[in-house]
Amino acid sequence: MKRTPYTYVTMSIDPGKPPRLAVSFYTPDLRVAASVLDSGRPYLSIESNEADIAVSTSGAGPVTTTDVDIARQIFNAAARYLADCERLHDEQESATPRASGEAA
Repeated sequence: MKRTPYTYVTMSIDPGKPPRLAVSFYTPDLRVAASVLDSGRPYLSIESNEADIAVSTSGAGPVTTTDVDIARQIFNAAARYLADCERLHDEQESATPRASGEAA
């Protein structure tokens, strides 16, 4: 089944709890960037046409040990996501029948 790409954004508001926002990107129309602002603060940005997510340091202040730990978690999760995408893509490509005369 072919699915249409989309970005899904929800907000939950429960009494006595802080609001919770969830963003799910299911689209190839993503832009990802990382840089350091003129103020010396690093940031990571993930954007689609429908939603933007920015990650930066605690309280938009100096880099803390916790910020470094979080950046490492993001890096490791992204590396795992890349490895899983590459593996699954290769498996899907090898399972797809090729038209006659097409190079393998």
